[in-house]
Amino acid sequence: MVRKGRIEEIFSKALFADESEQYNICYRDFERIREVTLPEFLIQSNNFQTIPINRIRKIKKSNTVLFEKNIITGE
Repeated sequence: MVRKGRIEEIFSKALFADESEQYNICYRDFERIREVTLPEFLIQSNNFQTIPINRIRKIKKSNTVLFEKNIITGE
């Protein structure tokens, strides 16, 4: 299960206390993973209306991974 509190905490810090362009969001877009900057993600997702928070797979700042969703395969 996605820890929404952690993601919201990262977004809040990025938007209000840091440079949001340094943050990259990896999210599931149908059958592929897309990576965009945080400002671009907020525009594309229409503030989570078209891309829900549970599709976020990874959040990176520069080359540091801040959040990564554990994906369990059905093998």
